[in-house]
Amino acid sequence: MNIGKRLQTIRKAHGLSQRELASRAGLTNGTISLIEKDRTSPSVASLKSLLDAIPISIAEFFADIEETAEPKLFYLPHEFIEVAPKSGPAAVSLRQLGNASTHALQLLDESYPPKADTGPELLSHIGEEAGIVIEGQIEVTVGDVVKVLGPGAGYLFDSREPHRFRNVGTTVCRIISACTPPTF
Repeated sequence: MNIGKRLQTIRKAHGLSQRELASRAGLTNGTISLIEKDRTSPSVASLKSLLDAIPISIAEFFADIEETAEPKLFYLPHEFIEVAPKSGPAAVSLRQLGNASTHALQLLDESYPPKADTGPELLSHIGEEAGIVIEGQIEVTVGDVVKVLGPGAGYLFDSREPHRFRNVGTTVCRIISACTPPTF
């Protein structure tokens, strides 16, 4: 998916100029311009701030625009939707199961390379979030509480609390997580 073009289309559909969106999101209009021209990729936190300013959820932003007559029940690995804005070997991968904008639950297969994180800004959105670390280590910040979790450990919190995820280990960290409602 061309994130910049998609952002530009949604911004214009909501009648927002780059300056207005930048002001609402706490970013510069130059940053919006670079993202829309695909000259830079936003962090997960920056994309969340931009979409909150429109307002639209990440699930809606990455929603599959094709509608089928019958609900899809099963998904192969290549059918998951990548909802992380950055790509490359050091980028966070957030693979969403199905189109979360049409369900009450968002399920993600998350992958954090060493030193990767969700961005410098803390995330905050309506809902509850839970996850279980499958492999590696992840530092989870929720409000003022910081905890490093390893395989088999999990978390569950109110997503309105500012939060952040960061791989502090030396290997890839994988997490299976859920958010309800799918407001992320």
